[in-house]
Amino acid sequence: MANTTISITQETKKALLDLGTKGETYDSIIRKLIKRYAWKKMDEKWNKILANDEFIPLDEL
Repeated sequence: MANTTISITQETKKALLDLGTKGETYDSIIRKLIKRYAWKKMDEKWNKILANDEFIPLDEL
């Protein structure tokens, strides 16, 4: 996979380092954050569906 350069502030760089573990790359840290964000969004969507009863249980089909 080809690499690219992104511009971030020193503050953001430090925050990424704080979130990662020793030896972890910025790419790995960012990928981990993206994955967590995607799971969080999906969880929020399911919670909204459950709260609004926007589903049909399988046994009612």
